[in-house]
Amino acid sequence: MTGIHHERGAVSTELAVLTPVLIGFMLLVVFAGRVAQAEGDVANAAHEAARAASLVATPAAALEAGTNTAAANIAEGAVACRSLDVSVDISDFAAGGQVAVTVTCQAAFADIAMLAVPGNRTFTSTAIEVIDTYRANAGASP
Repeated sequence: MTGIHHERGAVSTELAVLTPVLIGFMLLVVFAGRVAQAEGDVANAAHEAARAASLVATPAAALEAGTNTAAANIAEGAVACRSLDVSVDISDFAAGGQVAVTVTCQAAFADIAMLAVPGNRTFTSTAIEVIDTYRANAGASP
């Protein structure tokens, strides 16, 4: 019976030591998940913008559709961009050609993870969409 009394409170001590480690691990998992979500949001914005740009009739409309769609997708997503750059490549805007959209978003880690994490990260994604080969008005002047 005397051996049991000297271990009294051992579980409480172990729990007190391990709790900060477990909380730190959980915060790291949350941070990694939020970064992955931000990467996905930027990739989705590029894809949706390229798709929107490929569906319009003129190069000018493609520029506008791509830029507006990317900005709207980023605004709806979880990532708060401090600096957003959308580049719409319409150099091959013709039936059977393609449109490429590159979205670059600079975000602070604190904004991404909603934790007090220092630093910034730039997320970049490019998407390419083919313009319908049988579309009669692709590349036509407005």
